[in-house]
Amino acid sequence: MGKELIELKVDGMDCNNCAMSISRYLERKGLEDVFVNFQTKEVRFASGGGDLGLDKIKSGIEKLGYTVLEEEPEPVFWTFDKKLLVSALFTLPLLLGHLLMMVGWAPAWLMNPWVQLGLTLPPFIIGVVHFGGSALSSLRGGVPNMDVLIFLGSTAAFVYSVFGLVLQNPDYYFFETVATIITLVLLGNWLEKRAVAQTTTAIGELTQLQATSARKILPSGQLVEIPQKELKIGMLLQINEGDRIPADGTLVQGEGLVDESMLTGESMPAAKELSAELIGGSLLLKGNLQMKVTASGKNTVLEQMVELVKTAQQDKPPIQQLADKISAIFVPAVVGISLLTFLLGHFAFGLTATQALLNAIAVLVISCPCAMGLATPTAVMVGVGRLAKLGVLIKGGRTVEQLATIKNIVFDKTGTLTTGKFRVEKAEYPTGEMKKANSLVWAMEQYSSHPIAVSLREALEGMPRAEALSELRVEEERGIGMTAVDETGIRYRLGSKRLLENDADCDGDIFLLREKDVLAVFKLGDDLKKGVSEAIQALEGQGRNSFILSGDRADKTQMLAEKIGVKEYHAEKLPAEKLSIIKKISEKHPTAMVGDGINDAPALAQADLGISLSSASQVAIQSAKVVLLKGRIDVLPEAFGIAEKTVETIRQNLFWAFAYNIVAIPIAAMGFLNPMWGALFMAFSDVVVIGNSIRLKYKKV
Repeated sequence: MGKELIELKVDGMDCNNCAMSISRYLERKGLEDVFVNFQTKEVRFASGGGDLGLDKIKSGIEKLGYTVLEEEPEPVFWTFDKKLLVSALFTLPLLLGHLLMMVGWAPAWLMNPWVQLGLTLPPFIIGVVHFGGSALSSLRGGVPNMDVLIFLGSTAAFVYSVFGLVLQNPDYYFFETVATIITLVLLGNWLEKRAVAQTTTAIGELTQLQATSARKILPSGQLVEIPQKELKIGMLLQINEGDRIPADGTLVQGEGLVDESMLTGESMPAAKELSAELIGGSLLLKGNLQMKVTASGKNTVLEQMVELVKTAQQDKPPIQQLADKISAIFVPAVVGISLLTFLLGHFAFGLTATQALLNAIAVLVISCPCAMGLATPTAVMVGVGRLAKLGVLIKGGRTVEQLATIKNIVFDKTGTLTTGKFRVEKAEYPTGEMKKANSLVWAMEQYSSHPIAVSLREALEGMPRAEALSELRVEEERGIGMTAVDETGIRYRLGSKRLLENDADCDGDIFLLREKDVLAVFKLGDDLKKGVSEAIQALEGQGRNSFILSGDRADKTQMLAEKIGVKEYHAEKLPAEKLSIIKKISEKHPTAMVGDGINDAPALAQADLGISLSSASQVAIQSAKVVLLKGRIDVLPEAFGIAEKTVETIRQNLFWAFAYNIVAIPIAAMGFLNPMWGALFMAFSDVVVIGNSIRLKYKKV
């Protein structure tokens, strides 16, 4: 039975550990392709139709302490912001009284333990419900999170204070500590949520590009407005100046200028004429168009871009694996250190039970496993989002790390460094059968998607052709050309010079043979893409080596290599030969292959990293780990620079996360920090990591 992709919206996930607990639960239930993103509240998995139904899965997630949201959830009254506000209002008098007492003056009523208990109860109840629920959920999921530590620390301080109230011993009163810990951690979580939201702007900006409605043209010519989600392939739509194009399609009437910058990274508006491809989400700046829908819903380029960005932002590069392993055992280890701090402090070093407990609580509240969990995802989110704005789609966070390590870049020539839009500069017909030869070439090239085939078909549209041909059986041989056999058994071959037995005196690029006789010779011209020379120079300046690997003629390849400054090139290579060359180059340094994503698929797979060039087509989006929309080579240097800065930011974040905990926990254990200061430092440790990731948005590369 085929797999069905299930998507849920789940509320209550506060950190990476929450996502890990849901992910582990689903994987233990035998579900595949599990994807959990706590920032966007998304949970996805593939179900093969087993015994575990969707209702049971939802029930299991809710038993972990999370809420599966319906399509249109009702507004929640008791929001996180209100929890923070109420907690802060009751905490401020307690904190003020504590500070005034330290300078020798404080109102007597604030020192009353019953007043302190009354002021502490609201923040404590909020903390028990909020952190206790999350802590219990994480324990059920097998991945204890930071809230376990906060719950234990605040509860221990509260119970100790109530015990002191019963004994009427002021030395045991730490009500202000309880309230302050909870309020500061809530404040830290609030700042963290706001900061994390800034790292996910790329998804939001892409999603906002989607039009909500469309104008459908009825057979009568009347216009009717329908929701975007009801669009179907084949529908005829009217697009007016200033409208967002609601789906992918083909222009069937009119012309105009379209802004595709957010989708392709191309800053200049694209001129669209009859039969031009239109990308859903792009903006019609000038003109009025009629279009035919060719893709809608999840199959549009925009939806695939959103999906790729989401997947890439959630994917973990290898650099995060150590942090994940430590995070899994972090909370139990901290609880153990806290308990050891109390026992050693009181029984071995002679500290009072009060001081030993304060030190133990400080250890609990100053520790921060979330910083390690957020170090990589936040940086990857910003880096992938910035690359998407540039017109570079990345398949997975680990691809970002891989992109940063690339030293060798192998370029295909046709359609990659050049436009791939060939001109027929000269056509010769040795047997004088011009019309028949043109018709044969036009018919045979219908079966190929190679740029040369497309260009030849377009060129032959305006040239004389025979009115009728006998039926042909056509086959394509990758890297060589086309073969056709007519109903009488005559064999025709169309391809490069390697088809000829003796090519010494032949000057041309494409040859049509009938058995061994040459029927036609075409000499083609191709233009260099804009910005290629500058891009090659910039890559060389980054310490990266450029190569050209082509099936084209040696003289043409050499001429291009010299023009753009590439020192090493390989010409007239078949697909199998390309594979061996890529393998040899990869042995020296990590290597990327840049190709069109269709004809270069084997070479893209052989290289350490495949980079596909395309006019934002679905085929190219699925063919490589990196997709350059609109085939823009000039963005490559900046893309490599962003990848390097992303990996650098991840390393900085991990260093801070590890260093903070390694330094902070011993300081708290030795009694140099009281629990309130510990809560303050912990609350802002996550924000430091996320803030450093946000800086990546604006770093120069």
